[in-house]
Amino acid sequence: MRKIIAATFVSLDGVMQAPGGPEEDPVGGFKFGGWTFHYFDEVGGAAMEELFSKPFALLLGRRTYDIFAAYWPYQNDPIADAFNPAVKYVATHRPDSLTWQNTQSLGPDIVARLKELKQEDGPDLLIQGSGNLIQTLLANGLVDEIRLMIFPLLLGKGKRLFGDNAMPAAFKLVKSQTSASGIIIATYERAGEIRVGSFVTQAPSDAELERRKNWK
Repeated sequence: MRKIIAATFVSLDGVMQAPGGPEEDPVGGFKFGGWTFHYFDEVGGAAMEELFSKPFALLLGRRTYDIFAAYWPYQNDPIADAFNPAVKYVATHRPDSLTWQNTQSLGPDIVARLKELKQEDGPDLLIQGSGNLIQTLLANGLVDEIRLMIFPLLLGKGKRLFGDNAMPAAFKLVKSQTSASGIIIATYERAGEIRVGSFVTQAPSDAELERRKNWK
C-alpha cells in the first residue's frame, strides 16, 4: 500500500503561498513571494535532499504542475534528476495539455483515483505545493504523513495549509530538527482518531457522596 505524503513549506501563521519566488503565485495580491529564500541553510538543504532520496511519484495541482513543468525539465541538479523521471499525477480539467514526461491526469474523480493509487504497488505519492489539492486530500482523510518546514515569520494574508474542512485525525511527531536559521523541520504520521478528555474535576454523584458519608 502506498502512502500519500504532504511535504510543505509553511509560515508560523499557516501560510503556504508562493514560497519560492515573487512571480510564483501572486493571486489575491500576495506580496511576499519567495519568503523562504533567506532562511535556507545546510540543514534545510539536507532535509530536502532526504525527502527526494527515495523513489516517489508526484501529486500536483494544475497550477503547481505548470510552474514545475516550465522550470524543472531545463535544470541540471539533484532535484531535477528526481522530478523529471518520476511519474506525475495531476489534478486538471485540461489533460490534453500535460506535456512534461511521465505525466498522467487524475481524471474527473480525484478522490476515487487516489484511493485506487494508494492500493497499488509503487512508490509513495508526494505532494509538492498544490494548496487546493491538499485541501481536498485533507477533507477526505487521504494524507498519511505530513512533512512540514515551518519558517519563523508571519505572513498575514495568503493561502493556508489547513482550512476549515479537514477531516479530524490525530497525528504523531516521529522526527524533528531545527536549523540555525530557525526552520523547524517536523514529520508527522497519522495516528488514529482524536481522543478527548477534561482537566476539570467532575463533581461526585449523589451515590458517591453517600458512600463517602457512610465510610466516615
